[in-house]
Amino acid sequence: MSLIISLLLLLAILVGLSKLFPLVDEKYKSWYAFIPVYNLYIWLKIIEKPWWWIILLLFPGPNILMISIMVVNTGTVFGYRETKDVVLGGFLPFFYLPYWSFSEQPKHIGQIDRVKFPKSSAMEWRDAILFAVVAASIIRTYTFEAFTIPTGSMEKSLLIGDYLFVDKLAYGPKTPITPIAFPFAHHSLPLTNNTVPSYVKWLQLPANRLPGYSSIKRNDVVVFNYPEGDTVDVEIQANQSYYSMIRSVSQQAKREELAAGQPEKPDAYYYKIAKNYLLENRKFTIRPVDKRENYIKRCVAIAGDEIEIKEGILYVNKEKSFMAEEMQYVYFVTFKNTINLTDRAKANFKKEYNVNLASIMDASGNGTTFRMPLTKEMVEKIKLDPNVVNVERYINPKPALDAERTLDYPYYPNVKSYNWTEDNFGPLVIPSAGMTIDLTIENLPLFKRPIRVYEGNDLKVKNGKIWINGEETTTYTFKMNYYWLMGDNRHNSADSRFWGFVPEDHVVGKASFVWLSIDPELPSFDGGLRFDKMFRTVK
Repeated sequence: MSLIISLLLLLAILVGLSKLFPLVDEKYKSWYAFIPVYNLYIWLKIIEKPWWWIILLLFPGPNILMISIMVVNTGTVFGYRETKDVVLGGFLPFFYLPYWSFSEQPKHIGQIDRVKFPKSSAMEWRDAILFAVVAASIIRTYTFEAFTIPTGSMEKSLLIGDYLFVDKLAYGPKTPITPIAFPFAHHSLPLTNNTVPSYVKWLQLPANRLPGYSSIKRNDVVVFNYPEGDTVDVEIQANQSYYSMIRSVSQQAKREELAAGQPEKPDAYYYKIAKNYLLENRKFTIRPVDKRENYIKRCVAIAGDEIEIKEGILYVNKEKSFMAEEMQYVYFVTFKNTINLTDRAKANFKKEYNVNLASIMDASGNGTTFRMPLTKEMVEKIKLDPNVVNVERYINPKPALDAERTLDYPYYPNVKSYNWTEDNFGPLVIPSAGMTIDLTIENLPLFKRPIRVYEGNDLKVKNGKIWINGEETTTYTFKMNYYWLMGDNRHNSADSRFWGFVPEDHVVGKASFVWLSIDPELPSFDGGLRFDKMFRTVK
């Protein structure tokens, strides 16, 4: 439907131009308006603008603004110069140009003579701002975009408060799915508390990627659109996905019914209760791929790889994976003497061992054992503390399949039949485009979301049989490449271990360069400005 709307809007402009061309000069035939590129060349000549504006019109997204500018200029050369003409031409270009070109006989009078009527300062500023927005939008959409590290999932490779550039040329820039959008706003308009979308929902284009100079490689640090961010609670935003909310609420419903003495029912029963409750009591919005939250993680496995995590160690294709120099795991550190976990004590931990204040937890409840994420170097340093008696890495074991478990199932594929954890996970094959797998009821949970959501198929299970697009099947061939992304802060990262594969159309770009680093937990001139972390490439 969006493609049809796009074609109709384009046709409206072309039909309007076909009416106007002959009015300027008899040599400009009506049918010239339907010749690609040449029609733009003639249009620019008519409004007396340089030919190189054609280049700006090649970029989906910013070209919408260019069309608005050109329609306003077209109105000017045909005598439509009132304020209402400028406003309607700028905001409704696809409707206004054909409207006035057919509603009456326009007369070509040419551009305003700027010698006699020079532009005011306000008009000069308007034009400068418009072209700055166009240029910045092209740069931001198709080359580099600024990004801020909001969480500690990549500590200590990337730090909370790091400001970096994302290279979109590396893997090829994506053309906007939502071309009509407020400039520089991601998914919501500023000052609206994420309640007002920054884009037009009724016009969405197919996802396309332009050629890049590289492909995604193992261990690249990648920025991508959050795969589970399709359905979002407007208030909670990225903190908890719709799907994890369902699992959480269904768990609570089950707990309440069992406490009331009711017999246990199938999981589907509690999930239905949770869905109904959430839809009645929360406000959700559905976002297209390019308007989902941006995440940043390390690509540990590419399409076709097999991953497995054993006791916290990642194996890719049965070999130990690359471990970033500053990768962190959670450790339990036990001290001889009791430590009162005051702000001052936390500050001392930060000063001595570079541990984020928010990450320090009293695991014993009596001030002797603390839970904190540490790098290998930090572990060796903390062991030298005479007050430390033990440093032990946390490992989350697999529960027995028949063990009593909640309905939360936080680890992918988020079902009871898979007892994986963040430290013991897999084995799992990462799908690649053209890969055909045997599809069974047992392994369907692993691939259900890619087949149904990411690749747009109708998938159903009837009488123990799998049906895709109305046909019973035992195999499936993937259309896209997928990737597995994990944070370097292995026990404090919401990553593929929790929500699964990252489809290639969700990839935004490669993290390339940190230009500023600010520690939000320290004053700017007392360690807050991390000069040693500025102007570095991302590894």
